[in-house]
Amino acid sequence: MLSEVADRVHRIEHAYVNLYLVTDDDGRVLVVDTGLPGTWGLLGQALRDLGHRPSDIAAVVLTHAHFDHTGSASALQSRLGVPIWLHEQDSTIAAHPYRYAHENVRATYPLRYPASLRILVAMVAAGALRVRGVQGLRHAEPGETLPVPGAPHVVFTPGHTSGHCALHLADRDVLLTGDALVTLDPYTGRRGPQIIAGAATADSSQALVSLDRLIPYDSGSTAVLPGHGEPWNGGVAAAVERARAVGAH
Repeated sequence: MLSEVADRVHRIEHAYVNLYLVTDDDGRVLVVDTGLPGTWGLLGQALRDLGHRPSDIAAVVLTHAHFDHTGSASALQSRLGVPIWLHEQDSTIAAHPYRYAHENVRATYPLRYPASLRILVAMVAAGALRVRGVQGLRHAEPGETLPVPGAPHVVFTPGHTSGHCALHLADRDVLLTGDALVTLDPYTGRRGPQIIAGAATADSSQALVSLDRLIPYDSGSTAVLPGHGEPWNGGVAAAVERARAVGAH
C-alpha cells in the first residue's frame, strides 16, 4: 500500500513493515529501508505510480540492518547499482542478516503475546527467512547530512542495534525513526509509540536512552515515520514520553 505521509515522502507498508520513498524536484528518489523480499514488486509499482522508473533511485539509506529492513537491498545493489548507506557498526548484520544480538528468546513471544502471531506469519510469507546479505556499503556518519534526495541528517540512536540511526528531513519536518521508535511492535502486537521488544533489540536500556536524541528534532508538528506501524503526528516529545511509559518487553 502506497500513501503520501509528508511532503514528497511516500510510505509503502507490506507485511507490517514500512519503507519510504523520498523524492526531489529533480526527479531523483531515495529509498529509506527496503522491507522484506516480497516488497520488491510493490516498490516497482510504487515508482510507476509516482511517475518514476527504477533508474531514478539515486540511493538507499538503511536505518539499521535487520533482515526486515534489508530484504530488497541486495537486489537494488546488484540489479540497479544503487549505492546503499548504513552506519558502519551495522555492516556485519547487513552481510549476515540473521546474526544479530537480541536480549530475549524470540520463540516465547507468540505464546506470551498471541497478537504477534499473525504479524510474524505475514513477515515469513513476505520472505523473512530468505533475505540475502549485502556488502560494499557506504558509511553514514552521525551528524552528517547525506548527499542524497531529501538531504537526510543522520541521528545516531543505538540500542535496537549498535549502529541504528534515525533520519531527519529538515525541509519537510519529517523524522524517520526506523526501529528506534515504532508505533507497532511485531513481537508483541502492541500499538502506539514504543521501542521494539527484546526479542529483536540488542540493548533495551540503551534504546530507551536514545529516545532523548530524537527530541531536538521536534518542531511540534514533525511527522514521525516509524519502521513499523502508522505515522505519528502528535509530536516527537509526546511519542518519546509514551514510549518511555511502555518501557521494555
